[in-house]
Amino acid sequence: MRTSEPQSTKLLIVSLQQDFIFLRDISKSALLPAPKNLSSHSHGSPSRDPGLSHRLQVKTDTSGTQLCPPSSNSKGRAVPTTSAMAGITIRRFEEDDKETVKEIFTMGMSEHVPSSFMHLLKQPLTQMILMVTFCALLASSRSVLLPVVGVTLLLAGAKQLVGYLFNSYIDTSLRKDLDHIQETYLENKDSCFWVAESDGRVVGSVACLPAEREPGCMELKRLSVRRTHRGMGIAKALSRTVADFSRERGFPAVVLYTSVVQTDAQRLYENVGYTRVREFVIPEPIAKITNFTLIEYKLDLLQAGK
Repeated sequence: MRTSEPQSTKLLIVSLQQDFIFLRDISKSALLPAPKNLSSHSHGSPSRDPGLSHRLQVKTDTSGTQLCPPSSNSKGRAVPTTSAMAGITIRRFEEDDKETVKEIFTMGMSEHVPSSFMHLLKQPLTQMILMVTFCALLASSRSVLLPVVGVTLLLAGAKQLVGYLFNSYIDTSLRKDLDHIQETYLENKDSCFWVAESDGRVVGSVACLPAEREPGCMELKRLSVRRTHRGMGIAKALSRTVADFSRERGFPAVVLYTSVVQTDAQRLYENVGYTRVREFVIPEPIAKITNFTLIEYKLDLLQAGK
């Protein structure tokens, strides 16, 4: 034991020296001046984070108008920000991004299966079915085991049903537009699709096009950020990119639709200036039975620009 003590002491001293060097480097980098001439897109957007322009860069032309058509360089990519905080760039979608965008969207939607299952369990009709099943099996078998097994099977089936419904929605979304992003969003001057890129890797996406349900308004769609990059302001920057793009093209408002279980998305939209317009049940029969509702949000660009 005595021979190991000097070796342990040496290791402790080396560790402390490394920690000191690490802290010294951090203190030096904190004193460096912030980089200048960073790109921002402040067109009167509501609730803009004053420090966001130091972390995120949006591709613009020389007049300050956001670009959706391909840029003039060889790959159409924006030059990454030189900020040391997080080199994140928002740029126009490219065909090579398609599979990553679909993956981010699919993973993001799949995250809502547990919360949707809990929403289903909170519905009075679901609770009544579970209670009636339990009591009927208990009365017929006079054993607790059979009712417990029966209710457990019902719960498992309900969870499988929720997963199936989300998978069906994902497949429908892929067929409707995400398999055809170029044709759907990039061949019209009033629509566009952007991605957020971090260190050469796509970590988020958003799109917009003229709204079908609200003529004269723009609709925000397909906003999604990879879980590992949330909490960095990327979703806010993407939503403001849509607002700026819509304002520059003369649209008076942006609308969007999100579900009752997407509480994080609801807070995000309200934080960047959207107001809740209405809540309505999806017309599909299963949605009516489970009381699965959509929420419509609206951003008044005329009011926000004042």
